[in-house]
Amino acid sequence: MTLHAFLSITLAGVLFTAPAAHAADTPTDPCVARSAASLDALVRGDYAGARKDFNAAVSQAVSVATLEQVWTQIQSQAGAYQKHAEPQQQSMDGHAVVVTPVSFARMPLNFVVACDDDGRISTFRFVPVEAMARRAVPPPVAAHTRADGVHVQPLAVTSPPGPLQGVLTLPAGKGPFPAVLLVAGSGPQDRDETIGPNKPFRDIADGLAAAGIASLRYDKRTRDYGAQMAGKAITVDDEVTDDALSALRKLGRQPHIDARRLFVLGHSLGALMAPRIGKRDAHLAGLILLASPPSFGLDTIVRQTRYIGHLKGTPAAELDKATAPIIEARDELAHADPAEPPEGSFFHAPASYWLSLRDYNAVTVAKTLPMPMLVLQGSGDYQVTPKDDFVHWQQAFAHSQRVRLKEYPGLGHLFMPAGQPPSPADYDKPGHVDEQVIRDIAAWVEAQPPHS
Repeated sequence: MTLHAFLSITLAGVLFTAPAAHAADTPTDPCVARSAASLDALVRGDYAGARKDFNAAVSQAVSVATLEQVWTQIQSQAGAYQKHAEPQQQSMDGHAVVVTPVSFARMPLNFVVACDDDGRISTFRFVPVEAMARRAVPPPVAAHTRADGVHVQPLAVTSPPGPLQGVLTLPAGKGPFPAVLLVAGSGPQDRDETIGPNKPFRDIADGLAAAGIASLRYDKRTRDYGAQMAGKAITVDDEVTDDALSALRKLGRQPHIDARRLFVLGHSLGALMAPRIGKRDAHLAGLILLASPPSFGLDTIVRQTRYIGHLKGTPAAELDKATAPIIEARDELAHADPAEPPEGSFFHAPASYWLSLRDYNAVTVAKTLPMPMLVLQGSGDYQVTPKDDFVHWQQAFAHSQRVRLKEYPGLGHLFMPAGQPPSPADYDKPGHVDEQVIRDIAAWVEAQPPHS
């Protein structure tokens, strides 16, 4: 979805998640008691006590210091803790979970916990109440042809931990069709890039099909195999690049697809990595970047945290306290050796992840590529902003015949209308990707010559 790190704190996202095989079945199940004990300890400031029932994977990813950072940042964004209700057993993402409503000064959150077969805590989240109510896993796709002639079929993408569920959308007709691979932003994104009630990748796939362009979209590895990845020294290539390259190989072999006209469309983190994908697959006909920063690191998290804090009226002293651990982690990683990364978690991701991004600059890589590029930006995007991010693309390619740049007034990070001012609440408003954006993407794809 957004440019938050895949295990970072956001009020729309996850602190840490390793999906459980089983969870509480009865009111006396130990998961209920352990959830209550963990939250009570957090409220007391007993961070060691709050993590005593974590399983091995969560314990490795979430240290005492990390947990203190989490609690501090949650209150910097949601307001001071006030009270919490009794835990309730519910279902979320197909798993049984224990949910505790928690009241903060500025907004309510749900404290969500699930346990493994041994009754240890394996999932640990703070989720906005409305976002949780709308959270849903896309149902499995059965092959079918719609009334407009568009054909939709499942197409799994090969990855080291196992297949990633994907959807191939083919326009009406026989083809061969140009095809676009959709690469999602950070977080454990599903194939539709579902964010609250919105499904931007499904919007784009449908719009492209209507214009005669095929597409493939797929679940990220961190979504389908989050438990297997937890606690491992992963990199951004593990999260994004390698699976995108695998998906491209599979897409190019499909019937009705013109393998000389394959494109990558990346959003947010996916857009950041698109030039690297292009560097490793020289047969691409072009790249489409939606809301792409030139680089991504903990400085971005600091900037976003401060912006959201200012929106909510968080006092400067509280914001300084919330961002201090992130800045400390940033400074430590700045001097770390990628060959021997420090142990532990740095703002809820391993050092290996941040170090794989530290020296990567998408604009620098894009300058070395021969393929055409389309770079799009929303003026109302507070996560990837015109003045902090898009300006670097403008400075590099303003006079380029190979790269087209366009900014859309009033559109936010999802290329849907942004609020005034833009805020995380925008993601909870039902909407669709702006039709002009999709028309521009389709027209640009159609105008590109096949790769020779």
